[in-house]
Amino acid sequence: MPLSPIPSRMRHAVWLAAALLAPAAMAQTTAAPSAATASAATAAGPSVQDIALVAGTCANCHGPDGRSTGGIPSLRGVHERHLLARMQAFKAGTATDATVMTRLMKGYDDAQIHALAQWFSKEAQ
Repeated sequence: MPLSPIPSRMRHAVWLAAALLAPAAMAQTTAAPSAATASAATAAGPSVQDIALVAGTCANCHGPDGRSTGGIPSLRGVHERHLLARMQAFKAGTATDATVMTRLMKGYDDAQIHALAQWFSKEAQ
């Protein structure tokens, strides 16, 4: 017997849950190494694969590869300093024009925020 399609409301809830849980998932993937490996990884920041995973959750709203096709701003190609300032303002709760971003950014540490700003500032290849 085929499964019925997932209602639209449920799909949105699933995507939102995935976006909210991504920072926790990333923390678990970077927390397991030994102390020596962990200190080296912390100094180097999150890996490209980790940032690609976390940046992928941004596609839920900001479009594939950070290029929005709707009313939500595109991220790809925006200057790194601007992205960093915006994400830090979201995390601090000082961005008065934010909606869900203030809640989402609280799940990211400073290294992840810097890496995301750097990731999206580069043009796609």
